[in-house]
Amino acid sequence: MNKEEFLAALRQELSGLPQEDIEERLNFYAEIIDDRAEEGISQEEAVAEIGDPKDIAAQVIAETPLPKLVKERVRRKRRLKAWEIVLLAVGSPIWISLLIAAFAVILSLYITLWALIITLWAVEFALAVSAPACIAAAVLFAAQGYGLSAAATLGAALFSAGISIFLFFGCRESSKGIIRLTKKIALGIKSLFIRKEDAQ
Repeated sequence: MNKEEFLAALRQELSGLPQEDIEERLNFYAEIIDDRAEEGISQEEAVAEIGDPKDIAAQVIAETPLPKLVKERVRRKRRLKAWEIVLLAVGSPIWISLLIAAFAVILSLYITLWALIITLWAVEFALAVSAPACIAAAVLFAAQGYGLSAAATLGAALFSAGISIFLFFGCRESSKGIIRLTKKIALGIKSLFIRKEDAQ
């Protein structure tokens, strides 16, 4: 793929972003290709070093703030007709209520996921703290001559420590998973605005 083909493909992938952002990115990558060409590298090799336009566009979309995409998407291409305004006004009690309800359900599901993660970390913390506490209790029981109680408490300490170590990795991976999910949701919302713009 040469410079022109690369820039055309990148422009297509970035359509839906504000025009000034598209031009800024295109100029940036055109300059990189030109600089590499001055160093004696062919356009095709320079383009191959830069990467796939889809990957670049995905990164740009991920870095673009959502309000900027919404503002670009909502920008009117034409004036609304009177009957469209009337329909929006008459239907507003229904569509605003449905929109609020959908947002509330999605937000509550997301908060519930984070509540589960926080609960897992609380259990992890309780187990981690109980292990040394049980060891201290085992030493106290042994000092008082309660050997069986000391052995049982020491077993509970080892059990708590083992479960705590095991649970730590689960908590860590769960936290990473929900953070990845958050990023994917944000990117998905941004992509909806981009796709809608492409469809027009």
